[in-house]
Amino acid sequence: MSKARPVPFSVLVPVKPTRIAKSRLAALGDRARRDLVAAFAADTVSAALDSRHVGCVLVVTDDHVLAATLRGLGAHVLPDATTDDLNESLSQAAAEALRRWPERRLAALCADLPSLDPAELDAALEVAAGFPSAFVADASGEGTTMVAAASREEFAPRFGSGSCEAHAAQGAHHIVEVDVPTLRRDVDTPHDLAQALELGVGAHTARAARGLSL
Repeated sequence: MSKARPVPFSVLVPVKPTRIAKSRLAALGDRARRDLVAAFAADTVSAALDSRHVGCVLVVTDDHVLAATLRGLGAHVLPDATTDDLNESLSQAAAEALRRWPERRLAALCADLPSLDPAELDAALEVAAGFPSAFVADASGEGTTMVAAASREEFAPRFGSGSCEAHAAQGAHHIVEVDVPTLRRDVDTPHDLAQALELGVGAHTARAARGLSL
């Protein structure tokens, strides 16, 4: 008898408008910063859509131009009613995702993962499926790049400063069983971008980063 496929996840991706996002990339120039923000989101969404355990991607953003691009990749898009509160935005998105796809689990993914490998996301989601809630720490070990939960009640994102410790403190399982460097490599600074480029990035980020001095 074949093993049943796990219940797929609805993946929530919050994306700040390009005009205000990633201020620590400003040294690369405002046009480059904006292009990189859009590219990171496109590559993150594309990788998530290519993951076997992802049933859909729901992007939360008020950037209408970027929304159209991500919708063109296959994502669903929801306006962000609370742009200044990431965790509240995700809570509202989770409610909408469960209204549309009540049978699916929930996962929230940072929009700045240009190196994301769909196989690594699948590996992390397979582990997450065994717990009421779980998370992946970022490369620094202090932040978080993914939070997953079996239900709305268990979905309690705590993104922000010290989020790794915050998620662990509320009882979420810290996923360490699998090696997922591309899932952990978020990009906030030029140095982070250089490390992402060493791992390998998606086509959108490769184009946006071409010619930049890091």
